[in-house]
Amino acid sequence: MDKLQKIVKQHRKLSGLSQKELADISGVGKTVIFDIEHGKETVRLDTIKKVLDALNIKIEFKSPLE
Repeated sequence: MDKLQKIVKQHRKLSGLSQKELADISGVGKTVIFDIEHGKETVRLDTIKKVLDALNIKIEFKSPLE
């Protein structure tokens, strides 16, 4: 989660967005952005995906079996 919080915060700041602005664009509450940026582990994956989509960040899964 540590890497996720850094990526979201960095992209938000580079985009010139406040937490409230990113929340509005993502369709989530401002508290969600705060929670992600502070590493709260109970944020739902579908909610995180909304925020990442708004920042144009893609999730990539890697498996040693593939």
